Amino acid sequence: MPAQLIDGKLIAQKIRQDAAERTKKLLTHGIQPCLAVVLVGEDPASISYVTAKEKALEEAGMASQDIRLPQMTSEAELLMLIDKLNQDPQVHGILVQLPLPKHINEDRIITSIDPSKDVDGFHPLSVGNMVLGRPGFLPCTPHGVLVLLKELNIPTSGAHAVVVGRSNIVGKPLANLLTRRDINATVTVCHTGTRDLGEHCRRADILIAAAGRPGLITADMVKPGAVVIDVGVNRVDDPESKKGYRLVGDVDFKGIQEVASYITPVPGGVGPMTIAMLIQNVVEAAEHRLQGI
Repeated sequence: MPAQLIDGKLIAQKIRQDAAERTKKLLTHGIQPCLAVVLVGEDPASISYVTAKEKALEEAGMASQDIRLPQMTSEAELLMLIDKLNQDPQVHGILVQLPLPKHINEDRIITSIDPSKDVDGFHPLSVGNMVLGRPGFLPCTPHGVLVLLKELNIPTSGAHAVVVGRSNIVGKPLANLLTRRDINATVTVCHTGTRDLGEHCRRADILIAAAGRPGLITADMVKPGAVVIDVGVNRVDDPESKKGYRLVGDVDFKGIQEVASYITPVPGGVGPMTIAMLIQNVVEAAEHRLQGI
């Protein structure tokens, strides 16, 4: 029996509707949640992501500041802009679209963002709060994966979760969140240096692919009945497509669909959840402003 498709768009829409309702309440207090989105350069993928985020903000009744800077913007200029946004009481969240040009130190930029406006959850203080289980902004994609699992009532307590990928944006934080007491999974992290990747993957009750390599996970690497979450978004050439490319994940979708119990599509799985969790973080930041936190 083919795997049940996990509709990330449907679940994300519920979260965005909730954010819109919370925004209406904030507006009665004269506060409109606002996200400043900073894009350096003209990377097509980054432009696409930023456009999708701004559209979601508008639909939820929120404001956005769309700040687009040339590729050769200096690190000092970007730091000055972030300092200005940190001081702006009308801005509740700051998002600097990654990756940045190579001449700009990403760590320095992320650390310069006011933690109370760090809606991406990348600031070292946010990461520390996450690791310690303290309140704070969670990184959007890992948080979105957890919400998918919870919404589908997929058992996680005692389950063996295998995370393929160790990035600071997805792999590492997701592995940490899966060990929280309310999730209670046993976690294995795999990466490019892992020997016999398939052997580890076949042990997974929940297999999460976040390596950024198209087709890395094949059907023979998946235990029958496993839940497969595909975080990867990769562009591959496709002459038959109007755009000349198509988006695929890190897993062989067609093959694994015949083995797994649940699977996320690409696109339409984890991607919409990332944007939904960002919207939720922006609302929360605005609510904190109202509460004086």
